[in-house]
Amino acid sequence: MPVGSVSPRRAPGRPRSRPHLVLALLIALVAALGLTVTSQSPARAAGTLLSQGRPATASSTENASFGAAQAVDGNDQTRWSSAFADPQWIMVDLGSVQPLTQVTLKWETAYAKAFTLQTATDPNGPWTTVYSTTAGTGGVQNLNVSGSGRYVRMYGTQRATPYGYSLWEFQVYGGSGGTTPPDAFWGTTDDIPPSSAVMKVKVLNRTGGAYPDSQVYWSYNGQEHSIAEQPYVDIVAAPAQRMYFYVGSPNGQYYDFIEFTTGTSSFSGNTTRVDAWGLPLAIRLHSHSGQDVQLGDAQDLFTMTRDQVFQNFQNSVPQQFKVLAQTQAPYRIIAPGSDPSFRAGGANANYFTAYANSVGVNESTSNIFGCAGSLASDAALCAALNRHTANLPAAQQQDPSKFYGGDPANWYAKYWHDHAIGHLAYGFPYDDVAGQAAYTSMDSPQWMEVAVGY
Repeated sequence: MPVGSVSPRRAPGRPRSRPHLVLALLIALVAALGLTVTSQSPARAAGTLLSQGRPATASSTENASFGAAQAVDGNDQTRWSSAFADPQWIMVDLGSVQPLTQVTLKWETAYAKAFTLQTATDPNGPWTTVYSTTAGTGGVQNLNVSGSGRYVRMYGTQRATPYGYSLWEFQVYGGSGGTTPPDAFWGTTDDIPPSSAVMKVKVLNRTGGAYPDSQVYWSYNGQEHSIAEQPYVDIVAAPAQRMYFYVGSPNGQYYDFIEFTTGTSSFSGNTTRVDAWGLPLAIRLHSHSGQDVQLGDAQDLFTMTRDQVFQNFQNSVPQQFKVLAQTQAPYRIIAPGSDPSFRAGGANANYFTAYANSVGVNESTSNIFGCAGSLASDAALCAALNRHTANLPAAQQQDPSKFYGGDPANWYAKYWHDHAIGHLAYGFPYDDVAGQAAYTSMDSPQWMEVAVGY
């Protein structure tokens, strides 16, 4: 958490803001945008394992011992097994639309001879077929794929044995969000001059040609310049500071900021999505001792067009959250606590009510999103409510592998985690619980680069 009085946790008045044969393979990637299989590969895990521990359902189970959840539990000794009939399916909910790279099916002896892999953005479809075969081999199948989706299912149409369909594991990989920008993204640092204060900042134009340097601005400590005029700025020692960035025109509608506290030889700060997302921002902080840290938005938010970011957000979140990319479009994607639909009298005012009451919390939906009211003094509980872990045993509530396992949850915050460097983001005021925030602290800082996108 930021030092001094900079606390992204606080809302007002701050800078702030998870007989058998073993194995098998495959399933298809994820959806909404449609996927295509590019190759079948050896057992290579491509990307992040997205399906483990996620909610899974199936058309049937052989009996209560072989439920769908056992195909996504990471245990090769437990399995899902269907009824002994065609067709049958198993589906996993990734929680949001994710870029996909590979699916692995680990079949038990009862495998599929003919099956398809399908993706969708809604559990009821429509479904997009991304892989199909009538010559399934069983065992472990690894498929490299491309595309995206939230719901991924294996749809079996012909069994290879008299039994049903049975999977030890149904694994979906992907998640290009969270990609750390390459060195070329940051450019040279040899030209950064020494600082006459605490540290030097270099502002980078990463708008992809949308704006020239003369139309990318920074504002800090009473100064305001375009990159063309002055790409460097000295950061002074002071608590609770903000540095703003604009594209198009200074003090215009397209803007965002970072916040930080600096001592005479220290830096503590963060990027924040607590209130809204306005521009892609990423920072690279470097110390005199050689420590180098990156945080903020991942590379994909810089490479997508602005329209694509807004659309991708809407494709990735449940229906109630789509409005967040509409209320102040095209300028901002706002936090749910800032949208009238989640406030008293709004269509989604009771979004959290039943879940909160089930764990003994009597707070409004807007107070849960904003960690206000009684939750202002209970960071762990507010974080657990936003991450849908408040119903779990205390020892599991701050386990990142359990986060966002079902509704209701702060899907706005999850989206920014999915598209952040290291999956660290400030999506709500207490998002630093369990070390999930885009925050860093460094002694003897030398320079910082701030990449500004559009």
